[in-house]
Amino acid sequence: MSRFSVFYRIFASNLDEATERAEGIALEQTVEIPRDVVPKGYIEDVILGKVESVAAEEDGAYLAHLTYSPDSTGAELPQLLNVIFGNSSIQKGIRVVGFEPGERLSADFTGARFGIAGVRERVKRPTGGLIAPVIKPQGSDADTLAAIAYAAALGGADIIKDDHGLTDQASAPFKTRVEKVAAAVARANRETGGHSLYFPNIAGRGEDLMDFARFAKEAGAGGALVMPGLFGFDLTRRLATADWFDLPLMAHPTFLGTYVLSDTLGFTHAVMFGVLQRLAGADISIFPNVGGRFGFSAGECLSIADACRSPDGIGRPIFPSPGGGMSVDRAQDMRAMYGDDVVYLLGGSLLRHADRIGETIRDMRARLA
Repeated sequence: MSRFSVFYRIFASNLDEATERAEGIALEQTVEIPRDVVPKGYIEDVILGKVESVAAEEDGAYLAHLTYSPDSTGAELPQLLNVIFGNSSIQKGIRVVGFEPGERLSADFTGARFGIAGVRERVKRPTGGLIAPVIKPQGSDADTLAAIAYAAALGGADIIKDDHGLTDQASAPFKTRVEKVAAAVARANRETGGHSLYFPNIAGRGEDLMDFARFAKEAGAGGALVMPGLFGFDLTRRLATADWFDLPLMAHPTFLGTYVLSDTLGFTHAVMFGVLQRLAGADISIFPNVGGRFGFSAGECLSIADACRSPDGIGRPIFPSPGGGMSVDRAQDMRAMYGDDVVYLLGGSLLRHADRIGETIRDMRARLA
Protein backbone atom coordinates (compact mmCIF):
# COMPACT_ATOMS: atom_id res chain seq x y z
CA MET A 1 0.00 0.00 0.00
CA SER A 2 1.36 3.42 -0.99
CA ARG A 3 1.54 5.94 1.85
CA PHE A 4 1.45 9.65 1.12
CA SER A 5 3.95 12.21 2.37
CA VAL A 6 3.54 15.58 4.04
CA PHE A 7 6.53 17.80 4.76
CA TYR A 8 6.33 20.20 7.70
CA ARG A 9 8.64 23.00 8.75
CA ILE A 10 8.76 22.82 12.53
CA PHE A 11 10.13 25.63 14.67
CA ALA A 12 11.87 24.37 17.78
CA SER A 13 14.88 25.09 19.99
CA ASN A 14 16.75 21.89 19.07
CA LEU A 15 16.50 18.65 17.13
CA ASP A 16 15.11 16.67 20.06
CA GLU A 17 12.25 19.13 20.53
CA ALA A 18 11.56 19.16 16.77
CA THR A 19 11.44 15.36 16.74
CA GLU A 20 9.07 15.35 19.71
CA ARG A 21 6.83 17.84 17.92
CA ALA A 22 6.90 15.70 14.77
CA GLU A 23 5.80 12.66 16.79
CA GLY A 24 3.01 14.80 18.17
CA ILE A 25 1.89 15.72 14.66
CA ALA A 26 1.81 12.03 13.70
CA LEU A 27 -0.58 11.37 16.58
CA GLU A 28 -2.64 14.54 16.22
CA GLN A 29 -3.31 14.13 12.52
CA THR A 30 -4.48 10.53 12.79
CA VAL A 31 -5.48 8.79 16.03
CA GLU A 32 -5.56 11.87 18.31
CA ILE A 33 -4.86 9.84 21.47
CA PRO A 34 -1.77 9.44 23.68
CA ARG A 35 0.96 7.26 22.18
CA ASP A 36 0.83 4.70 25.00
CA VAL A 37 -2.82 3.86 24.32
CA VAL A 38 -2.59 3.47 20.53
CA PRO A 39 -3.99 -0.03 19.81
CA LYS A 40 -1.51 -2.60 18.54
CA GLY A 41 -1.85 -4.06 15.08
CA TYR A 42 -3.59 -2.29 12.20
CA ILE A 43 -4.10 1.08 13.94
CA GLU A 44 -0.51 1.35 15.16
CA ASP A 45 1.09 -0.19 12.08
CA VAL A 46 -1.03 1.47 9.36
CA ILE A 47 -3.29 4.29 10.53
CA LEU A 48 -0.87 6.06 12.89
CA GLY A 49 1.24 8.70 11.12
CA LYS A 50 4.91 7.83 10.81
CA VAL A 51 7.86 10.19 11.24
CA GLU A 52 10.27 9.29 8.46
CA SER A 53 12.90 11.94 9.17
CA VAL A 54 13.58 15.25 10.92
CA ALA A 55 16.49 17.41 9.80
CA ALA A 56 17.78 20.87 10.64
CA GLU A 57 17.23 23.52 7.95
CA GLU A 58 18.47 26.66 9.69
CA ASP A 59 18.58 28.03 13.22
CA GLY A 60 15.27 27.18 14.84
CA ALA A 61 13.73 25.50 11.78
CA TYR A 62 13.54 21.77 11.04
CA LEU A 63 12.11 19.85 8.10
CA ALA A 64 9.98 16.88 9.14
CA HIS A 65 8.86 14.23 6.66
CA LEU A 66 5.77 12.32 7.79
CA THR A 67 3.81 9.65 5.96
CA TYR A 68 0.18 8.61 6.33
CA SER A 69 -1.95 5.76 5.09
CA PRO A 70 -4.61 6.42 2.44
CA ASP A 71 -6.84 4.28 4.68
CA SER A 72 -7.03 7.28 7.00
CA THR A 73 -8.56 9.47 4.29
CA GLY A 74 -10.62 7.21 2.06
CA ALA A 75 -11.24 8.93 -1.27
CA GLU A 76 -12.51 12.04 0.52
CA LEU A 77 -10.81 15.36 -0.17
CA PRO A 78 -11.98 17.11 3.04
CA GLN A 79 -10.64 14.23 5.13
CA LEU A 80 -7.37 14.24 3.19
CA LEU A 81 -6.97 17.93 4.01
CA ASN A 82 -7.88 17.12 7.61
CA VAL A 83 -5.06 14.58 7.80
CA ILE A 84 -2.58 16.89 6.09
CA PHE A 85 -3.11 19.75 8.53
CA GLY A 86 -6.22 19.44 10.70
CA ASN A 87 -5.62 19.93 14.42
CA SER A 88 -1.95 20.74 13.91
CA SER A 89 -3.00 23.90 12.06
CA ILE A 90 -4.19 25.21 15.44
CA GLN A 91 -0.68 24.90 16.90
CA LYS A 92 2.04 27.52 16.55
CA GLY A 93 5.33 26.88 14.81
CA ILE A 94 4.21 24.32 12.20
CA ARG A 95 4.00 25.02 8.47
CA VAL A 96 3.15 22.69 5.58
CA VAL A 97 5.85 23.00 2.94
CA GLY A 98 5.23 19.96 0.73
CA PHE A 99 2.86 17.14 -0.18
CA GLU A 100 3.36 14.00 -2.27
CA PRO A 101 0.23 11.89 -2.87
CA GLY A 102 1.76 8.49 -3.59
CA GLU A 103 0.25 5.96 -5.97
CA ARG A 104 -3.11 5.32 -4.33
CA LEU A 105 -4.08 8.95 -3.77
CA SER A 106 -2.87 9.78 -7.27
CA ALA A 107 -5.45 7.31 -8.53
CA ASP A 108 -8.17 8.73 -6.25
CA PHE A 109 -7.43 12.40 -6.98
CA THR A 110 -6.54 12.81 -10.63
CA GLY A 111 -6.37 16.61 -10.66
CA ALA A 112 -7.49 18.95 -13.40
CA ARG A 113 -9.83 17.69 -16.10
CA PHE A 114 -8.37 20.10 -18.68
CA GLY A 115 -5.13 21.62 -17.44
CA ILE A 116 -3.06 23.94 -19.61
CA ALA A 117 -3.44 21.92 -22.81
CA GLY A 118 -7.19 21.45 -22.40
CA VAL A 119 -7.90 25.11 -21.69
CA ARG A 120 -5.78 26.13 -24.68
CA GLU A 121 -7.85 23.81 -26.85
CA ARG A 122 -11.10 25.39 -25.62
CA VAL A 123 -9.93 28.96 -26.33
CA LYS A 124 -8.16 27.96 -29.55
CA ARG A 125 -4.91 29.64 -28.54
CA PRO A 126 -2.11 27.07 -28.76
CA THR A 127 0.67 29.39 -27.62
CA GLY A 128 1.20 32.58 -25.65
CA GLY A 129 -0.30 34.00 -22.50
CA LEU A 130 -4.08 34.12 -22.10
CA ILE A 131 -5.88 37.37 -21.30
CA ALA A 132 -8.73 37.28 -18.79
CA PRO A 133 -10.61 40.53 -18.10
CA VAL A 134 -12.83 40.65 -15.02
CA ILE A 135 -16.36 42.05 -15.22
CA LYS A 136 -17.11 44.31 -12.27
CA PRO A 137 -17.89 46.18 -10.05
CA GLN A 138 -20.39 44.73 -7.62
CA GLY A 139 -23.61 46.77 -7.67
CA SER A 140 -23.71 46.93 -11.49
CA ASP A 141 -26.81 45.54 -13.15
CA ALA A 142 -26.68 42.51 -15.44
CA ASP A 143 -26.95 44.59 -18.63
CA THR A 144 -23.96 46.72 -17.65
CA LEU A 145 -21.88 43.65 -16.90
CA ALA A 146 -22.96 42.01 -20.16
CA ALA A 147 -21.90 45.11 -22.09
CA ILE A 148 -18.42 44.97 -20.53
CA ALA A 149 -18.17 41.27 -21.38
CA TYR A 150 -19.30 41.90 -24.96
CA ALA A 151 -16.64 44.57 -25.46
CA ALA A 152 -13.98 42.30 -23.97
CA ALA A 153 -14.97 39.41 -26.23
CA LEU A 154 -14.94 41.67 -29.29
CA GLY A 155 -11.40 42.63 -28.30
CA GLY A 156 -10.29 39.01 -28.33
CA ALA A 157 -10.19 38.17 -24.62
CA ASP A 158 -9.63 34.48 -23.99
CA ILE A 159 -11.52 34.22 -20.70
CA ILE A 160 -14.03 36.69 -19.31
CA LYS A 161 -14.67 36.03 -15.64
CA ASP A 162 -17.08 37.32 -13.06
CA ASP A 163 -15.54 39.29 -10.26
CA HIS A 164 -15.51 37.10 -7.16
CA GLY A 165 -17.80 39.60 -5.45
CA LEU A 166 -20.60 38.93 -7.94
CA THR A 167 -22.76 36.24 -6.37
CA ASP A 168 -26.57 36.33 -6.26
CA GLN A 169 -27.19 39.92 -5.22
CA ALA A 170 -30.35 41.77 -6.18
CA SER A 171 -28.46 44.15 -8.49
CA ALA A 172 -27.46 41.27 -10.80
CA PRO A 173 -28.99 37.96 -9.67
CA PHE A 174 -26.94 34.93 -10.63
CA LYS A 175 -29.25 33.45 -13.25
CA THR A 176 -30.13 36.79 -14.84
CA ARG A 177 -26.47 37.82 -14.99
CA VAL A 178 -25.20 34.51 -16.33
CA GLU A 179 -27.86 34.33 -19.02
CA LYS A 180 -27.16 37.87 -20.26
CA VAL A 181 -23.38 37.72 -20.06
CA ALA A 182 -23.19 34.30 -21.73
CA ALA A 183 -25.44 35.56 -24.54
CA ALA A 184 -23.31 38.69 -24.98
CA VAL A 185 -20.09 36.68 -25.22
CA ALA A 186 -21.69 34.23 -27.67
CA ARG A 187 -22.85 37.13 -29.83
CA ALA A 188 -19.36 38.64 -29.90
CA ASN A 189 -17.87 35.25 -30.81
CA ARG A 190 -20.30 34.91 -33.71
CA GLU A 191 -19.38 38.35 -34.97
CA THR A 192 -15.62 37.86 -34.74
CA GLY A 193 -15.19 34.12 -35.15
CA GLY A 194 -13.51 34.17 -31.72
CA HIS A 195 -13.56 31.66 -28.90
CA SER A 196 -13.89 33.75 -25.74
CA LEU A 197 -15.10 31.78 -22.72
CA TYR A 198 -17.28 33.19 -19.95
CA PHE A 199 -16.53 31.97 -16.40
CA PRO A 200 -19.39 32.86 -14.01
CA ASN A 201 -18.77 32.80 -10.28
CA ILE A 202 -20.45 29.73 -8.75
CA ALA A 203 -21.43 31.36 -5.46
CA GLY A 204 -24.43 32.02 -3.28
CA ARG A 205 -26.05 29.83 -0.65
CA GLY A 206 -24.42 26.42 -0.37
CA GLU A 207 -27.63 24.59 -1.24
CA ASP A 208 -27.88 26.50 -4.54
CA LEU A 209 -24.39 25.86 -5.92
CA MET A 210 -25.01 22.69 -7.94
CA ASP A 211 -28.18 24.20 -9.41
CA PHE A 212 -26.22 27.32 -10.34
CA ALA A 213 -23.49 25.23 -11.95
CA ARG A 214 -26.05 23.34 -14.06
CA PHE A 215 -27.75 26.59 -15.04
CA ALA A 216 -24.42 28.13 -16.07
CA LYS A 217 -23.58 25.13 -18.22
CA GLU A 218 -26.99 25.20 -19.94
CA ALA A 219 -26.80 28.98 -20.44
CA GLY A 220 -23.57 28.62 -22.41
CA ALA A 221 -20.84 29.36 -19.90
CA GLY A 222 -17.41 28.24 -21.01
CA GLY A 223 -16.03 27.59 -17.54
CA ALA A 224 -16.56 28.59 -13.94
CA LEU A 225 -14.96 30.51 -11.11
CA VAL A 226 -14.88 28.79 -7.71
CA MET A 227 -13.81 30.07 -4.29
CA PRO A 228 -12.40 27.17 -2.24
CA GLY A 229 -11.64 29.44 0.71
CA LEU A 230 -15.37 30.11 1.13
CA PHE A 231 -17.10 27.01 -0.24
CA GLY A 232 -14.39 24.42 0.29
CA PHE A 233 -11.96 22.64 -1.99
CA ASP A 234 -14.50 19.86 -2.38
CA LEU A 235 -16.72 22.09 -4.53
CA THR A 236 -13.83 22.27 -6.98
CA ARG A 237 -13.45 18.49 -6.87
CA ARG A 238 -17.18 17.89 -7.39
CA LEU A 239 -17.31 20.08 -10.49
CA ALA A 240 -13.96 18.87 -11.86
CA THR A 241 -15.11 15.23 -11.72
CA ALA A 242 -18.73 15.76 -12.83
CA ASP A 243 -19.18 14.43 -16.36
CA TRP A 244 -22.30 16.55 -16.81
CA PHE A 245 -20.32 19.73 -16.13
CA ASP A 246 -17.21 19.25 -18.26
CA LEU A 247 -15.99 22.87 -18.07
CA PRO A 248 -12.63 24.33 -16.98
CA LEU A 249 -12.39 25.73 -13.46
CA MET A 250 -10.62 28.85 -12.23
CA ALA A 251 -9.94 29.02 -8.47
CA HIS A 252 -9.96 32.38 -6.66
CA PRO A 253 -7.75 32.98 -3.58
CA THR A 254 -10.24 34.97 -1.50
CA PHE A 255 -10.24 34.04 2.22
CA LEU A 256 -7.06 31.98 1.80
CA GLY A 257 -4.53 34.72 2.50
CA THR A 258 -4.18 34.06 6.21
CA TYR A 259 -3.04 30.51 5.44
CA VAL A 260 0.14 31.76 3.74
CA LEU A 261 1.09 35.15 5.15
CA SER A 262 3.02 33.88 8.19
CA ASP A 263 6.49 32.42 7.79
CA THR A 264 5.92 30.08 10.74
CA LEU A 265 2.29 28.97 10.32
CA GLY A 266 -0.07 27.65 7.66
CA PHE A 267 1.13 26.69 4.20
CA THR A 268 3.76 27.90 1.77
CA HIS A 269 2.42 29.88 -1.18
CA ALA A 270 3.34 27.06 -3.54
CA VAL A 271 1.42 24.44 -1.56
CA MET A 272 -1.73 26.52 -1.10
CA PHE A 273 -2.04 28.06 -4.56
CA GLY A 274 -0.29 25.36 -6.56
CA VAL A 275 -0.38 21.93 -4.96
CA LEU A 276 -3.79 22.09 -3.26
CA GLN A 277 -5.50 23.69 -6.25
CA ARG A 278 -4.18 20.89 -8.47
CA LEU A 279 -5.23 18.31 -5.90
CA ALA A 280 -8.81 19.64 -5.94
CA GLY A 281 -8.98 19.77 -9.74
CA ALA A 282 -8.65 23.46 -10.66
CA ASP A 283 -7.41 24.21 -14.18
CA ILE A 284 -6.37 27.79 -13.39
CA SER A 285 -5.16 29.14 -10.05
CA ILE A 286 -5.46 32.86 -9.35
CA PHE A 287 -3.02 34.49 -6.92
CA PRO A 288 -1.94 38.06 -6.08
CA ASN A 289 0.79 39.27 -8.38
CA VAL A 290 4.05 40.82 -7.25
CA GLY A 291 4.02 44.60 -7.31
CA GLY A 292 0.29 44.87 -6.68
CA ARG A 293 -1.56 45.81 -3.53
CA PHE A 294 -1.24 42.44 -1.78
CA GLY A 295 2.48 42.18 -1.09
CA PHE A 296 3.46 38.77 -2.49
CA SER A 297 7.15 38.69 -3.44
CA ALA A 298 8.52 37.72 -6.83
CA GLY A 299 9.94 34.53 -5.33
CA GLU A 300 6.60 33.57 -3.80
CA CYS A 301 4.78 34.20 -7.09
CA LEU A 302 7.29 32.17 -9.07
CA SER A 303 7.04 29.33 -6.55
CA ILE A 304 3.26 29.25 -7.18
CA ALA A 305 3.74 29.29 -10.94
CA ASP A 306 6.28 26.47 -10.72
CA ALA A 307 3.96 24.36 -8.53
CA CYS A 308 1.08 24.92 -10.97
CA ARG A 309 3.08 23.96 -14.05
CA SER A 310 5.48 21.31 -12.81
CA PRO A 311 5.17 18.09 -14.83
CA ASP A 312 5.85 16.21 -11.59
CA GLY A 313 2.82 17.70 -9.84
CA ILE A 314 -0.63 16.21 -9.29
CA GLY A 315 -2.42 15.40 -12.53
CA ARG A 316 -2.11 17.77 -15.48
CA PRO A 317 -0.11 21.00 -15.21
CA ILE A 318 -2.42 23.97 -14.68
CA PHE A 319 -2.28 27.67 -15.49
CA PRO A 320 -1.01 30.13 -12.88
CA SER A 321 -3.03 33.33 -13.04
CA PRO A 322 -1.47 36.44 -11.46
CA GLY A 323 -3.87 39.29 -10.74
CA GLY A 324 -4.25 42.36 -8.58
CA GLY A 325 -2.51 45.39 -10.01
CA MET A 326 -2.09 43.82 -13.45
CA SER A 327 -2.05 46.32 -16.32
CA VAL A 328 -1.13 46.57 -19.99
CA ASP A 329 1.99 48.55 -19.06
CA ARG A 330 3.30 45.58 -17.05
CA ALA A 331 2.59 42.98 -19.74
CA GLN A 332 6.11 42.63 -21.13
CA ASP A 333 7.72 42.47 -17.69
CA MET A 334 5.24 39.83 -16.59
CA ARG A 335 5.84 37.77 -19.72
CA ALA A 336 9.58 37.89 -19.01
CA MET A 337 8.87 36.74 -15.45
CA TYR A 338 6.24 34.03 -16.02
CA GLY A 339 6.70 32.89 -19.63
CA ASP A 340 3.85 31.90 -21.92
CA ASP A 341 1.79 29.39 -19.92
CA VAL A 342 -0.03 31.94 -17.79
CA VAL A 343 -3.47 33.59 -17.59
CA TYR A 344 -3.27 37.35 -17.00
CA LEU A 345 -6.16 38.94 -15.14
CA LEU A 346 -7.21 42.48 -16.02
CA GLY A 347 -9.59 44.08 -13.55
CA GLY A 348 -9.84 47.66 -12.42
CA SER A 349 -7.10 48.83 -14.78
CA LEU A 350 -9.18 47.68 -17.75
CA LEU A 351 -12.18 49.69 -16.59
CA ARG A 352 -10.05 52.84 -16.75
CA HIS A 353 -10.40 52.34 -20.52
CA ALA A 354 -14.14 51.68 -20.45
CA ASP A 355 -14.77 53.27 -23.84
CA ARG A 356 -12.02 51.24 -25.53
CA ILE A 357 -11.84 47.91 -23.72
CA GLY A 358 -11.33 45.96 -26.92
CA GLU A 359 -8.48 48.21 -28.02
CA THR A 360 -6.80 47.79 -24.62
CA ILE A 361 -7.01 44.00 -24.84
CA ARG A 362 -5.57 44.03 -28.35
CA ASP A 363 -2.75 46.26 -27.12
CA MET A 364 -1.96 43.81 -24.35
CA ARG A 365 -1.99 40.94 -26.84
CA ALA A 366 0.57 42.75 -28.95
CA ARG A 367 2.81 43.38 -25.95
CA LEU A 368 2.66 39.73 -24.92
CA ALA A 369 3.52 38.54 -28.44
